[in-house]
Amino acid sequence: MLNQLQRRMLRRRLLQAIPVLFLATFSVFMLMKLLPGDVAVVLAGEQATDERIAEIREIYGLNRPLLVQYGDWVLNALQGDLSQSLLSGESISTTIARVFPNTMFIVAYAILISIVLGVPLGVLAASRPNTWVDKFVMTFSSVGVALPNFWLAMIFVGAFALNRAWLPATGFVPPQEDLWAAIAHSTLPAVALAASGVAEVARQLRSSLVEILQSQHFRTLHAKGLHPRAMLWRHGLRNVSVNLLTVISLLVNRTLAATVVVEAVFAIPGMGTTMVNATLQRDFPVVQGVVLMMVLTVITVNLITDMLYSVLDPRIGQK
Repeated sequence: MLNQLQRRMLRRRLLQAIPVLFLATFSVFMLMKLLPGDVAVVLAGEQATDERIAEIREIYGLNRPLLVQYGDWVLNALQGDLSQSLLSGESISTTIARVFPNTMFIVAYAILISIVLGVPLGVLAASRPNTWVDKFVMTFSSVGVALPNFWLAMIFVGAFALNRAWLPATGFVPPQEDLWAAIAHSTLPAVALAASGVAEVARQLRSSLVEILQSQHFRTLHAKGLHPRAMLWRHGLRNVSVNLLTVISLLVNRTLAATVVVEAVFAIPGMGTTMVNATLQRDFPVVQGVVLMMVLTVITVNLITDMLYSVLDPRIGQK
């Protein structure tokens, strides 16, 4: 159960999230209108007359002022109605329910890889500062941050899927249908997404641990004869847990954004692929629905992070 301070902080964060939702969806809505082409022409067909195109615009409300269109979308979204795809006619809620778990499975897989590999590398570098081990980890981190996710994804497709056929190159299997097949299809995109995550976790953790280990508190622990390994894992990680949580929460948000391109490379039916296809086809309601879901996911991650802050350090909840 949340205490009074935590509930107050949660209410404050929820209020702050409202303008973020409006700004994000409004920006996307207006930017989509700047794209060349006319979805009414696509819906009417190549040989359609001007009268038919005008009729399509009237049916779908595309001839109304932009602010009126956006206002109607907001009112419907507040009632749980995200409209339907202009091209397929499928409910956008149904589309999101189908593709959102696929994206989150890959994101969770990538974050797990980032933590499992990044934390030991960061601790290893911090335990041997200014040695060849530390320099190697920092060099690896710099390279990992610099390499683009989509480039790594294309390299992985060619090297491990097409050339050697170790893992599938495209497609996705939901984990509820076949967990091992889902892991096989998700490994290459997850590793491509996690490359920068591993590097970021290792670099930030190393920096935080080195600072903590040089503090007066840890000098006292060392003078008392505490084993250096225990100082690192038992006391060091506890003291940098808030910083590590911040890095992981930011990593979740960045990984979610990076899936837009990586999913397209691996032809994964997720949120990213859906948004790219809808953007190319000027299917505005689908883009709006997917963006809304992604923004809500980011806000939820930030709220969970804030709550965990107050658990790890009760002083934070008092601010």
